Amino acid sequence: MKKKVLLLFGGFSAEREVSINSQNDIAAALKNKDYEVIEHDLTDVWNFINVLKTEKPDVVFNGLYGNWGEDGEIQGLLDTLQIPYTHSGVISSVLGMDKHLTKLIAAQNGVKIADGEYKTAREYFKSGTQIPYPYVIKPVSDGSSVGVFIVRNEKDAKKVTYPDENIKVLIEEFIAGRELTVMCLESKAHVVTELKAKNEFYDYEAKYTDGFTQHILPADLPQDVTDTCLRYAEIMHKALGCNTISRTDFRYNPQDGVVFLEVNTNPGMTSLSLVPEQAKYIGLSYADLCVKLVENATCRKR
Repeated sequence: MKKKVLLLFGGFSAEREVSINSQNDIAAALKNKDYEVIEHDLTDVWNFINVLKTEKPDVVFNGLYGNWGEDGEIQGLLDTLQIPYTHSGVISSVLGMDKHLTKLIAAQNGVKIADGEYKTAREYFKSGTQIPYPYVIKPVSDGSSVGVFIVRNEKDAKKVTYPDENIKVLIEEFIAGRELTVMCLESKAHVVTELKAKNEFYDYEAKYTDGFTQHILPADLPQDVTDTCLRYAEIMHKALGCNTISRTDFRYNPQDGVVFLEVNTNPGMTSLSLVPEQAKYIGLSYADLCVKLVENATCRKR
């Protein structure tokens, strides 16, 4: 009997379009692997619950990104309903989405982090920061580099804006150097990708515009640097308790070494995404990666 998979996409976050862009590839891959696939655009939670009651899927493929999708919200709902879902569970998702908590966990596990401050946007606008120029300011709980500003001087500082001044932000020293990323698949990291973006850093446009970023796979790095990236990625995957896949991002320069940036517990699955690319490099096709996510789907048992 075919396994019925409900592919959940869209959602309410700033990354809604990214999720929609992933939908067709995921659906096609699963259908080609002989799963029955129901595609559902999450625009209304009660409607979603009704669809779950009607369709009774075996698994929900969580194709949502950002808030409400990878921050523990949808995971908690599916845990309550006792429906298995792909990617990480509530606790891993909450910790991974909160960059401040993730940094604390990284530091506690011997992973190098950048100096920084944690406050509300209002507090930042009112009193500034003790972090010297240049620094980076970013929302604690957004993904895809939404709301990230590199501040090199007072002029740059005046350009920083957020629609909600109550949001929590991280202000961190700017680590110059190379942008690196590592997929961890079932607790094992295999290869490092270097990202060379046409923009100043690997921002939203660079991530989702074809041709804006060169992916160098594997990254041309000293072996000790590669080994550190792989070790850090495995540490963070295990420390957060991620399920099946995660992606950990770093900055590297010879003076600072490898510096942790963040963990993504539900990495992008578009045609430009890094995890499918690294999976392919180690011999795992896009379709087989989707299958692995489905077959490893779980929920918290009562």
